[in-house]
Amino acid sequence: MLRNAAPGPDRMPPIPDDKLNPEQRAVAEELAAGPRGGVRGPFVPMLRSPEFMRRTQKLGEYLRFSSAIPPRLSEFTILIVSRHWGNQIEWQVHHPIALKAGLSPAVAEALGEGRRPEGMATDEALVYDFCDELLRNRSVSDATYARAAEAFQENGVVDLVGIVGYYGILAMLMNVARTPPLAEKR
Repeated sequence: MLRNAAPGPDRMPPIPDDKLNPEQRAVAEELAAGPRGGVRGPFVPMLRSPEFMRRTQKLGEYLRFSSAIPPRLSEFTILIVSRHWGNQIEWQVHHPIALKAGLSPAVAEALGEGRRPEGMATDEALVYDFCDELLRNRSVSDATYARAAEAFQENGVVDLVGIVGYYGILAMLMNVARTPPLAEKR
């Protein structure tokens, strides 16, 4: 499991219900009515900017539940971004989802340890290379782009970049807010 990149006290803890303004209350209710079911994780600090939250979570809903990237690869991408930003919360949430979607536990473990996983499927290695280049170089080579466009088509490349960007936003926000790891379920 990853350690949070920015340890320290929570800078933006949950806002008590009786302290929510009307805009915050409305967007919290919208989030609770959707597939996420409530204000948790990155949405706790994001609630400070209700319109940002409204628009961002709609993008995230598309990228997580409807993108052109299959769930196993989408969840793998989320783990890559979580590892890059040292964000334990996204790792906690998406690690079990990635395994359920078919990602090998050994691949996830290596990634969590900061190693390039061995034994990745061809499409996983492509996603790893694409994300690694994008996060390190702020772009991808022509060869990596061509492989991704062939595998996922142009709309898939756009969605893959979107997943990297969206989960990067969430990780950065939680790192700045010092959002604490989720409580273990008992």
